[in-house]
Amino acid sequence: MAIKKQELERYLWGAATLLRGVIDAGDYKQYIFPLLFYKRICDVYKEEYERALNESGGDKEYAKFDENHRFQIPKGAHWNDVRQVTVNVGDALQKALRKIEKTNEDRLFGIFGDASWTNKSRLSDEILIDLLEHFSEQDLSIANVPNDELGNAYEFLIKKFADDSGHTAAEFYTNRTVVRLMSLIMNPQPGESVYDPTCGSGGLLLNCVNQLKDQSKEYRTLKLYGQELNLMTSSIARMNMFLHGIEDFHIERGDTLSSPKFLEDDKLKTFDVILANPPYSVKRWNRDAWTNDPYGRNIYGTPPQGCADYAFEQHILKSLDKKNGRSIVLWPHGVLFRDSEREFREKMLKDDVIEAVIGLGPNLFYNSPMEACLLVCRWDKPKERKGRVLFINAVKEVTRQNAFSFLEDPHVERIHAAFKEFIDIPNFTKVIDNQNILNNNANLNIPLYISTQGNGIKEKGLRVVVEEWSQNSSDLKRGSRSLLEMLDKKTYENS
Repeated sequence: MAIKKQELERYLWGAATLLRGVIDAGDYKQYIFPLLFYKRICDVYKEEYERALNESGGDKEYAKFDENHRFQIPKGAHWNDVRQVTVNVGDALQKALRKIEKTNEDRLFGIFGDASWTNKSRLSDEILIDLLEHFSEQDLSIANVPNDELGNAYEFLIKKFADDSGHTAAEFYTNRTVVRLMSLIMNPQPGESVYDPTCGSGGLLLNCVNQLKDQSKEYRTLKLYGQELNLMTSSIARMNMFLHGIEDFHIERGDTLSSPKFLEDDKLKTFDVILANPPYSVKRWNRDAWTNDPYGRNIYGTPPQGCADYAFEQHILKSLDKKNGRSIVLWPHGVLFRDSEREFREKMLKDDVIEAVIGLGPNLFYNSPMEACLLVCRWDKPKERKGRVLFINAVKEVTRQNAFSFLEDPHVERIHAAFKEFIDIPNFTKVIDNQNILNNNANLNIPLYISTQGNGIKEKGLRVVVEEWSQNSSDLKRGSRSLLEMLDKKTYENS
């Protein structure tokens, strides 16, 4: 009998609670995700073995054949083998995981991460035995827990770890309601390639698959690519794909700016859809190398050392298919108006690659009060959108509950509909000619172009609005100072 959703979630989170007070909450994922994946593939192996045994009339050799199994579990490395160990449990566990990785090297190499299983001062034999026994309480075969159900439970666990781990959450988790909006705007289609250059736990890629499923479209032909700097996070993304039953994906570990992994003929591979939530305002990056980037990604120049945002944005633009490619990136508002990055916005406007700027509400960056925005770009915009940019002020389209902010379905639907319509909607959207934005110092700050009823430019004055927006972050303060200086020199009559 299949496990019910709530029971499955309690079971998974119950494993994490065994580690409370033993290790930091931010490190739970290093141990719980590998154990969950290990238990899953062992239970599925047993399920496949028994099926093949029945089909062959009891032929044990046939039941072990590689073709009967999704993954191979070498002798002595099965979950039940490790479960029998009572001394030096971490050593036995680590050896089993490495054996499985080596046996399935083409697909599982490094997937279990680099957790220190043998460090008894961190994880004693008693703790590991408790964890193994806890996971042993449930059968995680496909018959008992179908792929979609386990995949959803895995996503639940990712969010729980994000909730519990504080500031480190942003490294591997993007607000899933924002993820849904991003994939709806990108509208991936069967057979297309989808890329996330800073993929975290893979949520943006997976949502594109789920969207096609929801639309009853062929999702198995979607080609998924992701790169992630952090070893454990890249492993979580790979496990996430497998646990959702997705086989055709490519997730690589590495620094996207210094060592992009997806190349064709020594050039960057290009994609139909790119979705990303890059780390923002990265200060430690190789700016000198960017000035002579071998992949030609410095199409608009070299960003300042203290902020690599436009290095990521240029990487994304260079990775877009020239004809069909479109991208959406989640950024803090600073990218829209910081004076140090004006030249990038000017060149992007002159190349007519900016399609839309969407301002979202506060607290949608994980564990940050900063307001977020979505920057939508493509090289070949539809004819009716050429030479223009759509601004959407959706700062009020947000719900806050129990200290968390999220977009409800009506919020997502309203923003998505506005993007598709690409027309002026009073107090919500405005379509502006590129030249008008260039005349405004290439400033993409949304309050310059849209007033919001009772809280906008016409009601309160541009200076007041900018001052209020500047309270959200130091980036906004820096950008608003330059804007306020500009306002002192000229009168801005109507937004």
